Amino acid sequence: MSAPAPSPLAIVDAEPLPRQEEVLTDAALAFVAELHRRFTPRRDELLARRAERRAEIARTSTLDFLPETAAIRADDSWKVAPAPAALNDRRVEITGPTDRKMTINALNSGARVWLADFEDASAPTWENVVTGQLNLIDAYTRNIDFTDERTGKSYALRPNEELATVVMRPRGWHLNERHLVDADGTPVPGALVDFGLYFFHNARRLLDLGKGPYFYLPKTESHLEARLWNDVFVFAQDHVGIPQGTVRATVLIETITAAYEMEEILYELRDHAAGLNAGRWDYLFSIVKNFRDGGAKFVLPDRNAVTMTAPFMRAYTELLVRTCHKRGAHAIGGMAAFIPSRKDAEVNKVAFEKVRADKDREAADGFDGSWVAHPDLVPIAMESFDKVLGDKPNQKDRLREDVAVKAEDLIAIDSLDAKPTYAGLVNAVQVGIRYIEAWLRGLGAVAIFNLMEDAATAEISRSQIWQWINAGVVLDNGEKVTAELARKVAAEELANIREEIGEEAFAAGNWQQAHDLLLQVSLDEDYADFLTLPAYEQLKG
Repeated sequence: MSAPAPSPLAIVDAEPLPRQEEVLTDAALAFVAELHRRFTPRRDELLARRAERRAEIARTSTLDFLPETAAIRADDSWKVAPAPAALNDRRVEITGPTDRKMTINALNSGARVWLADFEDASAPTWENVVTGQLNLIDAYTRNIDFTDERTGKSYALRPNEELATVVMRPRGWHLNERHLVDADGTPVPGALVDFGLYFFHNARRLLDLGKGPYFYLPKTESHLEARLWNDVFVFAQDHVGIPQGTVRATVLIETITAAYEMEEILYELRDHAAGLNAGRWDYLFSIVKNFRDGGAKFVLPDRNAVTMTAPFMRAYTELLVRTCHKRGAHAIGGMAAFIPSRKDAEVNKVAFEKVRADKDREAADGFDGSWVAHPDLVPIAMESFDKVLGDKPNQKDRLREDVAVKAEDLIAIDSLDAKPTYAGLVNAVQVGIRYIEAWLRGLGAVAIFNLMEDAATAEISRSQIWQWINAGVVLDNGEKVTAELARKVAAEELANIREEIGEEAFAAGNWQQAHDLLLQVSLDEDYADFLTLPAYEQLKG
């Protein structure tokens, strides 16, 4: 007996959008509904499992490699599927949301890959969700040229062979899409909405272009979550009638639990795996979240003091390179978030030197590519990897067998010789308020103090405030971090913003709302798993 027809999905609380019927077709929504029917129950079980694991970490203050999967790690015979031609050379990847201007600029940037982001660089308004899909369809059909009404500047795609390969990032498993619900009123997971609409409309089209449906998978916490994605891929490929293995996925290792399951994650996705990526802010946020009861030895200093050269971060990145190359997968490095200044050449000079040093280190460590947030950084990162790779598409032949990382090395936070400072507290509040205000206006990628910030930035900022208060941290100026101090700094920042931008712009923004939300998630005794969950309830559109 065949499976019952999926329940039709209803679009709720959403104003009609121009051309939405091109994305939200009956067939596309039926596909998303079937994904929801088949896979949301397992998603719910895995979210419950996250909570159980977090409770275990609270009890033990430790993590280890999984004994039950030791055989997978010990078996040297398995490898991931060979990379398709379009993903074999990934030496520079640019990231950004899928608005129309960014879509053209990213594809034209000279980077080998564009991470087209429906996750941390995109505030999930219904307009962003739907028009982002439309922009990608228009890009693949070359119907995306446009003129900016404000500036009069025209944007057009270069020839297909000069465009970056798109790797699309759907939302994480924890986020729902409130505007798309089933017959019971249950919202569909955002991950399945983003993946389903993109895959349904573009899988065959991408194959015709000599590429394929490629994905970045965010916020993964275990190999069982990777297994769920693999099952989604298998079903989706069968459903539209394309060969198994057409989908390729790169998993962001941006949670501390996933760092202990890198090989198992690749194993679960082995027919669809393209590589692993070393994040930074979300990784640190995950450490705080999971070890927030662990006492002084897990207290992180100012976020900008935790560079990728910190011993526990070196352990993480070197283990990632070794793991990927052992299994034939790409290892992709972290983000260069600097936004060049059009006014200050000296700021650019110092920042470019830091970016170059960062990318030189990654290339020397064996990474096959790395991320940048701005087109002006593409040539700098390209030069770093060109020096090491030359004409080779990657350096997966560098097995890094010299690397030996023990379980305790990954959580040796107290190996870092830096302490929390008052300036660090102020910066966390500043960036947190400014980012959340923009997010509430529908902007997910925001330039703040010459850095491109996304939701992971706000997460580490509010997590550090929460951690420092709950650990009773004393700052470099002798002040103890308390809720009262956080409120005082936040009030001062709000006043500074009002003075900086003027009364009219302040009143037109979401500044008080952003201030209140930052304090809510920084001061609540019950630590919110993700800032974006309460923030989404306040997001209009």
